Amino acid sequence: MKIQQKNQKKSKVKIKTTNLFFVYLQFLTFSIFNILPATAQTASTNSDANLTIVYSRENANQWAGIANRLQATGVKYCLVSLDTIQSANDWGDRKILFLPNIETITPAQAIALEEWMSRGGRLVASGPVASLSAPGVRQLMKALLGGYWGFSWNEIQKLQPSPEKITQDWVKEGGVFGKVRGGVVIADSAVGQTAATWDAKDSPTAVLTTERSTFLGWRWGVDTAAASELDVGWLRAAIARHMKLAPGASTKVNGAKSCIKSIAELPKPASFSQNSEQNSQPIPPRQAIRINPNIFSSPTNPTPNTTAARFPSNTPRSDEAIDQLEQSVRLDVVPNSQQPISSREAIALQQELKNLIGRVESAQLSASAIAGKASSTKAQQAEYTSLRPRTLIPNPEQARQIANNLPSLVAQKQYSQARQQWLSARSSLWKQFPTNQRLAQPEIRSIWLDRGTIVKAGNEKALAQIFDRIAQAGINTVFFETLNASYPIYPSQVAPQQNPLIRGWDPLASAVKLAKARGIELHAWVWVFAAGNRRHNELLGINPNYPGPVLAAHPDWAGYDNQGQMIPPGQGKHFFDPANPQLRQYLLNLYEEIITRYDVDGLQLDYIRYPFQDPAAGRSYGYGKAARIQFQQKYGVDPTTIKPSQGDLWQKWTAFRTEKVNSFVAEVSQKLRQKRPNLALSVAVFPLPEQERIQKLQQHWEVWARRGDIDLILPMTYALDTARFERLAQPWITSTQFGQLGSALLVPGIRLLNLPTPGAFDQIQAIRDLPAIGYALFAAENLTGDLEKVFNNTQGNFPSNLQDNEKEPIPHRQPFQSAVARYTALQAEWQWIEQNNQLRLTPTALASFKEQASVLENALKQLAEKPNASKLVTARSSLVRFQSLFRGWMRQHSVDNYYQVRVWENRLVAIERLLRYGERVKFS
Repeated sequence: MKIQQKNQKKSKVKIKTTNLFFVYLQFLTFSIFNILPATAQTASTNSDANLTIVYSRENANQWAGIANRLQATGVKYCLVSLDTIQSANDWGDRKILFLPNIETITPAQAIALEEWMSRGGRLVASGPVASLSAPGVRQLMKALLGGYWGFSWNEIQKLQPSPEKITQDWVKEGGVFGKVRGGVVIADSAVGQTAATWDAKDSPTAVLTTERSTFLGWRWGVDTAAASELDVGWLRAAIARHMKLAPGASTKVNGAKSCIKSIAELPKPASFSQNSEQNSQPIPPRQAIRINPNIFSSPTNPTPNTTAARFPSNTPRSDEAIDQLEQSVRLDVVPNSQQPISSREAIALQQELKNLIGRVESAQLSASAIAGKASSTKAQQAEYTSLRPRTLIPNPEQARQIANNLPSLVAQKQYSQARQQWLSARSSLWKQFPTNQRLAQPEIRSIWLDRGTIVKAGNEKALAQIFDRIAQAGINTVFFETLNASYPIYPSQVAPQQNPLIRGWDPLASAVKLAKARGIELHAWVWVFAAGNRRHNELLGINPNYPGPVLAAHPDWAGYDNQGQMIPPGQGKHFFDPANPQLRQYLLNLYEEIITRYDVDGLQLDYIRYPFQDPAAGRSYGYGKAARIQFQQKYGVDPTTIKPSQGDLWQKWTAFRTEKVNSFVAEVSQKLRQKRPNLALSVAVFPLPEQERIQKLQQHWEVWARRGDIDLILPMTYALDTARFERLAQPWITSTQFGQLGSALLVPGIRLLNLPTPGAFDQIQAIRDLPAIGYALFAAENLTGDLEKVFNNTQGNFPSNLQDNEKEPIPHRQPFQSAVARYTALQAEWQWIEQNNQLRLTPTALASFKEQASVLENALKQLAEKPNASKLVTARSSLVRFQSLFRGWMRQHSVDNYYQVRVWENRLVAIERLLRYGERVKFS
C-alpha cells in the first residue's frame, strides 16, 4: 500500500548502508555519437565558462532546440553527460548547473548534486525534474529546488509575474511573460518563493526560486512548450541572478576542470545495465536524525547521539518497501557546519521549534490532567498538585529563547551556533514528552497488519502473539491484508487461488477470532485495481511479469498504457481495467464473500485508482479494451488517438476514467451495506491536491466522502519529520477542507519504516493537537519494541475483564460516547490549568465559562445515553454556542499560550465532527 506514489507497495528493498552511492546501472538505448553534435561555441576557454548543461537520453531528442537557445543566450557553457555522474566532482567546477527536462535521476546522482550545491553550486532546472525517480530522490530534489513538479497543463496557459514582484530585480529581458505549455510547480512555502505564476484559478506557481536554485515550470528548449525568446530570457535572468556574488567570492566550485563542448566528445558511462529495478531504489538512510536538507549539509561522518535518551533508536528491520507518496531523505546533521542558512529557512526552523514546544506542553497537560483526575482523594490530589511545576516544560523559556534568537544568529552568519542551539533545544524537548504515563483520549488507533507479517507468523499461535502486542499497545483497529496482487489470504470459492505463501491455515478466520477476543476491530484490507505485483512474483519464484492469477485467466480485464504496456514505465504492478463490467462484478463477488463468510468489522479499499501518469510527457493509462469501447460509443473517438493538447476531449477522457472509479466505490458501498449495514468502509488514498490527483491517478475521494459512500479516509501522509507531516496532513484536517468531506472521519497515516521513535510519537501528538479523530500506522512489521513500550505507557494496558460500558469507546463505532469522553478530557485540562492558577479569566468570565461548559457536558451526556434526533439538535446547538464564546473567554490566555488555545479549539471541532458522523451512521 504505501511508499511513494503508492506505486510500489511492498517492494523488497535490501539497503546496504555501507555504500551510500549506488552503482550506476542504466542501459544506454541510443548512441550519443549518432546524434548531430551541438557545440558550445561561445565557451572560449575552460576557465571562463560559468555554466554546465546536463545532457541525458531524456533530453536527447530535444537537443537541437536546447542547443539553439543556448547559443542565443550568449552564455559560455560546458557539457556533462548525466550517465557519467557518480560523485560531486563529476558535475564540474562551474558555478551554475542547468538540468533541462531530466525526469530520471539516480540516488547516487542526487546525493552528488546535493554535495556539489553544498560547496556553493547553484542549480537551474526545467520541466518535470526527477518526476520518474525513486521516492527519496524526489524528496531530495524537492528540498534543493524548493518544490516539485505537480502536474502538466492540458492547454496553453499565460505566464505572468508573481504578485510578490520578486522578479523585478533580476528578470530584465523583454518577452519573458506570455503563452506557455507547462505545468504547475508545487512550492514548499517554507523554502521556495514564487517568481512567476500561471494565469489560472489561485495563481499556481510557474517559476520557483530559492537562494540556491531556479525552477522553470515548463520544458525548456522545446518549441511546442515556449517561444525561444521566452526561454532565452529566463535562462539569462537565472544565470545573472546566481552570479551575483559577494566581493572576492569564487565563480568556481570544487570539481573537475575539463570543459566538453559537444555531444560527440561526451564520454560513455562506466557501466551499463538493463536492470531498471536497480534505479528505483530509494536513497539509503544515513545514521543520524533527518533534518531539512536545505538547512543542514550532509558530510561523511554522522553526528552521534542526537536522539533523546528516553527514546531508544527505532530502526525497523524490513526487506519490503511499499508505495509512498514521498520518502524523506535522512541526512547527517553537522552542528558545526558553516553552510549558509537563508532567512526563510531560519524562520521555518524557528517555527518548527515553537511548534515542538507547543506539542510537548500539550502532551504534558493531557497527562497531568488524566493523572490528576485519577487521584481518588483530596490528599492524593493535593500531593500530586504540589509536585507539579507551574510551567509544564522545565525551563521552557530557554527553548523559546533559542527559537526567538535563530533569525538573529543567521543574520549574524553564526550558522554553526544556530544549528547547535536548535539541535540542543530539540533534544531537550524530546526528553520532556511524558512517555511514562497515560495521555491519550478516545481515538481511532489503527495499524495495517501486512501480508509479510502474516506469512512470517505461519500459524494462529504466532499470529495470537502479534495481536497480544497490538492490544497491549492500545491499538483498537487492525487493517488486515486480505487480498494482495489478486491472491486472497484465505481459501476462496470466488478467486482462482489462495496466496501460495499461506499453507495449511486460514489467517483471516484466525484474525477475526483473535481480534474479537481482545476487543479489537478487524477490517479486511483489499487491493482493488492493482492486479499483479512483480515483487510478489519474485517471492513466489515465478516470472516477474506474471500478471497474477486473475488476469492470467481473464486477459481482457487488463488495463494498458498508451503504448500498449500492462505495466507503465517505472512501476511494478499490473492493473485491471476499472471500466470492465465483468471485472467489477468479480471484485464485488469477492468482497461479498469476505464480509459474509467472515465476521469482519470493515472493508478497506486500497489501490482504488489508476497508476500514476504524466499526460504531458506522453504517459497515460486506462486504455483497457472495455474502456476504449465504452468511450468510443459515448464520444465517437478511440481514446488512444486523443492527445493532452486536445483540451476538452482530453478532459472528457480524464472524467470518464475518474467516474469509473467513483461509480465502483458507490457500488461497493451500496451492495455490501445491504448485506452488512454496520460495515465500516475505509479507503487508503493520496493527499495530493485534488485536481493534481485527478489528472495523475483519477482518484477523487472527496466525491466518495460527500456522497456518504465511505466512513474513514486514510490519507498516506508519510514523512520522516513532523513539519513535513503536518504540511501533508493539515490541509485535509482543517475545518475549511473538511467541509468537502461530508461526515467521513479523517485518519492520517504515519509510516514507521526508518522513523525514529520520538518522530513517531511527535507525529501522533501533532494529530492529537489537530481536529482529527485518530491515526493509522504503517505497518505492523515495523512496530518495534521501543515504540510498543511508549504505546503501552501512554495509550494501552487496559484490563481485559472490563465490561463493555467501561471500555474506552472507538469513535467510528461509538461517536456520541467518544464525544463525551473527549469533552470530559478537555474539562480535566481546564480544571488542572485553573487549579495551578494558569487560566487567565476574570471571576465573572470564569463563572460564565463554567456554566456554559456544564450545559454542554449535560447535553452531550444525554445524547450518548439515549441517542435521538432531538438530543442531537440540543447537543449541537450547545456546542456551537460554546465555541462562539470560547475565543472571547480565552483571549487573554491565548496571549500567554496561543498554541494550547488553538489545540482546545481543534478538539472542540473534533467533537463537532463526531456528532456529524454519528448523525449519519445512527439516524440516516
